[in-house]
Amino acid sequence: MMTGQEYKDSLRKRNIKVYIKGKLLKSNEVIDHPFIRGHVNAAALTYDLANDPMYEDLMTVTSHLTGKKINRFTHIHQSVDDLVKKVKMLRMISQKTGTCYQRCVGFDAMNATYSVTYEMDKKLGTNYHERFKEFLLHVQDTDIMVAGAMTDPKGDRSLRPSQQADPDLFVHVVSKDDKGIIIRGAKAHMTGMVNSHEMLIMPTMGMKKEDKDYAVCCAVPVDAPGIIHIFGRQTNDDRKCEGDIDQGNAKYGIVGGECLTVLEDVFVPWNSVFMCGETEFSGALVERFACYHRQNYGGCKGGVSDVVIGASAVMADYSGYSKAGHIKEKINEMIHMAETLYACSIACSAEGKPTASGAYFVDPLLANVSKHNVTKLIYDIDRLAQDIAGGIVATMPSESDLNDPEIGKYIRKYLKGVSSVPAEDRMKIARLIENMTGGTALVESMHGAGSPQAQKVMYSKLSNLEHKKLCALNIAGIGTEEKEDKKVD
Repeated sequence: MMTGQEYKDSLRKRNIKVYIKGKLLKSNEVIDHPFIRGHVNAAALTYDLANDPMYEDLMTVTSHLTGKKINRFTHIHQSVDDLVKKVKMLRMISQKTGTCYQRCVGFDAMNATYSVTYEMDKKLGTNYHERFKEFLLHVQDTDIMVAGAMTDPKGDRSLRPSQQADPDLFVHVVSKDDKGIIIRGAKAHMTGMVNSHEMLIMPTMGMKKEDKDYAVCCAVPVDAPGIIHIFGRQTNDDRKCEGDIDQGNAKYGIVGGECLTVLEDVFVPWNSVFMCGETEFSGALVERFACYHRQNYGGCKGGVSDVVIGASAVMADYSGYSKAGHIKEKINEMIHMAETLYACSIACSAEGKPTASGAYFVDPLLANVSKHNVTKLIYDIDRLAQDIAGGIVATMPSESDLNDPEIGKYIRKYLKGVSSVPAEDRMKIARLIENMTGGTALVESMHGAGSPQAQKVMYSKLSNLEHKKLCALNIAGIGTEEKEDKKVD
């Protein structure tokens, strides 16, 4: 297993093309850019924790393929215990970073691809599962970071992929021969892509027969010829070029460092292709990935919320109102919501069951409910954090003002709360709250792992409403024996 430093060193060896604000970065300097450095640090922590005996039980596991000790982020779930430990691991790491550490998307993509390729081979006689196992062995042996690449730009949402005026708005196969395939298109909102080694490309939706060129799943190095990464803007990102205080979370950054990844006629050899035109399995791959990814959110957002709650409580201490009854009530309400998020992720893991491949899959209904909770409760937690913190979060002078020889004394004098706490410390906590409850972080809570409507569609489909109606009819004495015989679990 790599250490955090070894992970960083390995990234410098890539020949990756990354643009930020219209400028192409030098390949070996990508991870040093102020916009990217924090995201690299957050991902590096997942490597260092795996080498720390204190976190060994959560961070490492025995590979079912080799029997070797591996980082859990490269593992295929083999039990309910694996699913539960994943959520506990995510909460623990989030408590340490206060942000996204980016390895979850690839982790979930690999687990979804593993079970779906097995089922595809069983039905169609293809050889995708064996190919994928070879890729997985490579990932486990080298401990590389894989970026999950599902979301396409999508263009006109009222049209299917094959109906778009521009066919490249969904990633698709443009040609193939005995050596491999050529793909073209783009993947949007790509978390951790610029500090990963490989990307695992998946279809963005269930495809119909006319969309077969868009039913593609494959692994590609992030620096393969024809790939360009255009780094996205984040709230207050120019502050990353300034002092540490104004960043709020200078070491680990905001969310996951998303980018738009352009695939301009990229060659993929057949041994790295795991779906190519098998439209009947594209929907299963999308849904399985989505459920694994939605499982995460009560863990990672529970941990992030722990930090927000802690910061709010510290701000109350520093400002002298921590003993006020309404402050205690608000903090207790925040704790209740954070634990609700966590409980649902644990529940969908505890209710997991094995797939035909032997890999374990979460309860899909509870996984979707878990993510849908996040789209609401995180906003309520962050609203209360801003309420407790006060207007200083939005109007505070800069770190440059604090350090100015002429006006710094006024900042230290007038931004002080309780006399025992320096104004600088109060400013640090206020900036952390601003960072964690502001624009980019909230948008990710809403749309990461799918927007709220995607979860509604899934739990509406999975909730078995007819059974609920039958329960009511039977208890009301309206049901018949025939109806009772049709009851389902």
